[in-house]
Amino acid sequence: MVMDTYFISHGSPTLAIDETMPARPFLKSWQEIVHKEKPKSILVISAHWETLNPSVNGLCINHHSTIHDFDFHPERIPLFELKYPAPGAPELAKRVKRLLTESGFKQVEEDTTRGIDHGVWIPLILMYPEADIPVCQLSVQTELDGTHHYNIGKALAPLREEGVLIIGSGSATHNLPVLGQDSDPVPSWASDFDTWLKETLLDGRHDDIKHYMEKAPNAQMVHPEPEHFYPLHVALGAAGEDAKAELIHHSWREAALSYACYRFKTVT
Repeated sequence: MVMDTYFISHGSPTLAIDETMPARPFLKSWQEIVHKEKPKSILVISAHWETLNPSVNGLCINHHSTIHDFDFHPERIPLFELKYPAPGAPELAKRVKRLLTESGFKQVEEDTTRGIDHGVWIPLILMYPEADIPVCQLSVQTELDGTHHYNIGKALAPLREEGVLIIGSGSATHNLPVLGQDSDPVPSWASDFDTWLKETLLDGRHDDIKHYMEKAPNAQMVHPEPEHFYPLHVALGAAGEDAKAELIHHSWREAALSYACYRFKTVT
């Protein structure tokens, strides 16, 4: 079976503990409703690992350490007690490096000590709470563009036939300094971009996604930095040019933070 690929808007770290967040029950229903086949291993492209060159971890044989890479706030105290000791995926990490190298990415690095950041473990602790599936993480390159990340995804496409679940973990909208309250209306700059993203993905306009800074409304406002959007490019590229996009969850928090999540159904 060929795996679909996914983009998950992981939003605030409190997603792991806040029962009022609509995205939480969605992710908890993952194995029963969204993706019923248990993957052999999981590759997550996380917004929270930025490197100059593509880098992989997961080479450890033992369980990953859990990185609590977020600010300390009173409501987040319980998060620092959470662990997600998923096994490393050394064979997958080596396979990712080989596929990228063979596709022309000349410098692909390995990190043998890094654990998994909250862009990985926050959604996975809800999706696969057993933490029994090997995990490998891939970084993003914020100095490069959407086309670069889309091409990374294309290089990784063979993994879909090898039992590997590819997840891009970022955010459909991400401008933290201008977030509001949950009770505030969604500002037009955020909703217009979010609607553009949905329509563009559902229409299969991959070139527009690659060049979103020129094509999308309010792109600079919505993503002042690109790290939370590039995981989508990788997941989309891995699904293939003929992939069919499906919006599988949508909700808003803090007025302007979209939790839009997408499945990219591969065409065989």
